[in-house]
Amino acid sequence: MRILVVEDEQPLAEAIARGLRREGMAVDVAFDGESGHEKVTVTRYDVVVLDRDLPKMSGDELCQEIVRSGALTRVIMLTASSAIEDRVEGLSLGADDYLAKPFAFAELVARVRALARRATPATPPVLVAADVELDPAKRTVTRSGQLVDLTRKEFGVLEVLMAAGGTVVSSEELLERVWDENADPFTTTVRVTVMTLRKKLGEPGIIETVVGSGYRVPAAGRVAGTALDSASGARPAES
Repeated sequence: MRILVVEDEQPLAEAIARGLRREGMAVDVAFDGESGHEKVTVTRYDVVVLDRDLPKMSGDELCQEIVRSGALTRVIMLTASSAIEDRVEGLSLGADDYLAKPFAFAELVARVRALARRATPATPPVLVAADVELDPAKRTVTRSGQLVDLTRKEFGVLEVLMAAGGTVVSSEELLERVWDENADPFTTTVRVTVMTLRKKLGEPGIIETVVGSGYRVPAAGRVAGTALDSASGARPAES
């Protein structure tokens, strides 16, 4: 998932970003409201972690701009005030959640994950394709019941592909959803990550290459090269 942290206290913003990255999220950071607004206009974020008291453009204004844009992006507001009136005001501006400082980081992670699920079409709690199971909450992947050890980026790529329900996902979209704004769009990062991911998952391969378009993981019950394909006469996609 792609997250934007908008917080003018730089040490806090960077600490939140580091923690969310450890949870496997792609995180960008802005230190004022205007920079945050620029980022949300060019990148589709699942969740914006937004401080209310920001320079240049307030968190309230930025929240309203996000809501007006019609984006599916969800907003969790951070504030030093825990007064009920402030929480009500923040939610009335269009924020989806509200967390008072100081907060437990584990609670922030749980709330961000819950909001991210609402920012995308509903998916099952555990994603399944053939004998591969991916549990986003536990951050685990198994094949035929055996745990597969993946890096955060490999896990992120597989999660996006499996959640796509058999549709093709382009390299550009994978780069946007799994990496942050520091990723070089002209590198072979995605191709190399998919290659190592295929090796770790083993045979038969579940990730298909759709030449000129991107990658896909077929819907559950159909994997290129399996008996189901052979019986139907379908030909595996080139890789």
